[in-house]
Amino acid sequence: MRHDADGNVLDVGRKTRTISPALRRALASRDQHCRFPGCEAPRCDAHHVEHWADGGAPKLENLVLLCRWHHRAVHEEGFGLALDAKGQPRFTQPGGAPLPMVPAAPVWTGDPLAPADAKLAEDDIDIDSDTSIPNWYGERLDLPYVIGVAWQPGEDPVREEIARSPVRPM
Repeated sequence: MRHDADGNVLDVGRKTRTISPALRRALASRDQHCRFPGCEAPRCDAHHVEHWADGGAPKLENLVLLCRWHHRAVHEEGFGLALDAKGQPRFTQPGGAPLPMVPAAPVWTGDPLAPADAKLAEDDIDIDSDTSIPNWYGERLDLPYVIGVAWQPGEDPVREEIARSPVRPM
């Protein structure tokens, strides 16, 4: 067994494929979240890069955190995972093409507010320096006040229909 400075077990050799609690904490501290490109899921499984049945030991250098979705993708959907010379995970697509570590940012040309401006124009809303800012600060809705302002007494066709009906509601 290999221990850290505090005596916690970090490596248990090849006798078992299970990961000790100390090794799991060290892995979580190092990886923080799923290491699949673009995924930041915090709840993850510990994945053996070199499978235990193929000689991979349950040690920190052979483990990577993967969320359940991506763990399954690596095991059952053909995605590949290997460690580079610096110990960083490198993923490949099912066809073998490398998967970039950071997905490419979407390309946008033009005014960044163009979609919002188009929607405002479609709804015939003009926003300029004279547009007032709502003076609501997050307080609770005063429902009796709203009903008093919004309700207009007058003819109520539904109430009149009920009054003319021979069947009375209970």
